[in-house]
Amino acid sequence: MNRMDVTEKIISTKVAKGLRWADVAAQLGRSKEWTTALCLGQMTATAEQAEALGGIFGLNDEEQRWLQVVPSKGSLATAVPTDPLVYRWYEVVNVYGSTLKELIHEEFGDGIMSAIDFSMDIQREADPKGDRVRVVLSGKFLPYKDY
Repeated sequence: MNRMDVTEKIISTKVAKGLRWADVAAQLGRSKEWTTALCLGQMTATAEQAEALGGIFGLNDEEQRWLQVVPSKGSLATAVPTDPLVYRWYEVVNVYGSTLKELIHEEFGDGIMSAIDFSMDIQREADPKGDRVRVVLSGKFLPYKDY
């Protein structure tokens, strides 16, 4: 058994039970974005979170322990994503990456936006021309230090 086996069981059980990530997150007391990342193998659960997920997804003790192992981050199977939705994010970074970099540096100086001290919010935004996806990313600014 490995972490991917646990992820596959979680997804299978989610589908079989007709669960929504927001409902799982509510039971866990965390955001749907972070909870989904955890369940997909990108975050590390506490013992209490693993036990709660065990109850939701029918995970045994070993499977719950796998949720507590620090994962290898990065969920893309290829350097250039092939899934159309994920590829569009790749496209956004390719087209607007230099703009994001320029504007962040202009506002904050030389540094990076943390993906560790980070939050994300994904919402549906009603629009008469077709609903929109609203994504808010918020990461702590980390300046490069002189030494």
